[in-house]
Amino acid sequence: MSMKRTKQRSGGREKDEGTDFWAKPVTPDKTWEEQVEGKGDDAFAAYSMVARYTKGQLVTHPKFGKGVVVDVDASRIEILFQDGKKKLGHGQTS
Repeated sequence: MSMKRTKQRSGGREKDEGTDFWAKPVTPDKTWEEQVEGKGDDAFAAYSMVARYTKGQLVTHPKFGKGVVVDVDASRIEILFQDGKKKLGHGQTS
């Protein structure tokens, strides 16, 4: 005698792995060239560890050159330079 197994029902449509219905759509990050293009030298602020920075701000670093702030933390910022992203400190008083 064999027992017939019933197929389990799902709670609705199948959910795609890796996608979240409620998540905001991801916009692709702009390249360094796209963000710096057309900006004059006077638009860039000199980098200093004691200064505070905001996302999107243009900075110039003595070693890495021109960059754009792409992420801000309490004590660190991530800047996109032509050579790649670097994490640097900001807003720190000695």
